[in-house]
Amino acid sequence: MDNPPVNARESERRAILFALVAVALWSTVATGFKLGLRELAPVQLLFLGCLVALAFFAAARPFVTATLTLRQHFIAAALGLLNPLAYYLVLFEAYDRLPAQIAQPLNFTWAIALALLAIPLLRQRLSARGWAGIGVGYAGVVVLLTQGEFDGFGRFDPLGTALALSSSVIWAMYWLLTVRLGIHPVPLMLNGFAVATMAVGAICWMTAGLPALNLRVVGYGAWVGLVETGVTFLLWHRALALTGNAGRIGQLIFLSPFLSLILIANVLGEDIHPSAVVALAMIVGGLALSRR
Repeated sequence: MDNPPVNARESERRAILFALVAVALWSTVATGFKLGLRELAPVQLLFLGCLVALAFFAAARPFVTATLTLRQHFIAAALGLLNPLAYYLVLFEAYDRLPAQIAQPLNFTWAIALALLAIPLLRQRLSARGWAGIGVGYAGVVVLLTQGEFDGFGRFDPLGTALALSSSVIWAMYWLLTVRLGIHPVPLMLNGFAVATMAVGAICWMTAGLPALNLRVVGYGAWVGLVETGVTFLLWHRALALTGNAGRIGQLIFLSPFLSLILIANVLGEDIHPSAVVALAMIVGGLALSRR
């Protein structure tokens, strides 16, 4: 087989580099969420994150030549009510109620929820391998919530558990809707964050109150706005644009939750239960199986 052209090899190396940086950054967000929620209410953390992300995408917009129709502008803005508004409010509430080692794997089941939602929304059919992968993934959820002792599910806050699983469905729904639109991610996110920031600000003002700012609090907002949704999102998008094998690049995301557990243990000081590692391996394994 002939070797690929030099330009193609260089493009692939850059794609892998961008993807690995994105994965490394995403692996920090569970820790960042928990640290931020120690000082801020979920809606306050989201408000700061939205402000930072809105500023980032507004700064990036002049560098993107993509144009949107009036209808696309409206749809992109309306989707901001789904993500970031609904998704992150639900996700942060889950993180506020659960240990990070529980909330993070539950949220990672979004990709399995995606496969299920694609059946009615995209009229896709799942193979037997796909159904097996979904079964393995959700069996991992059972292991996670019972910690391997199948005598009940009462070990963790039930509302937090429901919220974490719901967040995976919200994100999967958002992903399916945006894929069908085909809008460039920068104007898509800019419109969404413009609407969501106003809505979150109003909710924050009427409930927890606007956050008192200091350097540490602003840092948590930047963590959410840049590492979770801003810079990392564009790095991942760039990696997929450069690669000739999107499937191989996509598999790198499986590294993120395991790296995240290391940070959760060493930064947050959580004692990682062995069942959390086993459950996460089952969830990731189920996802990989269903993707095949």
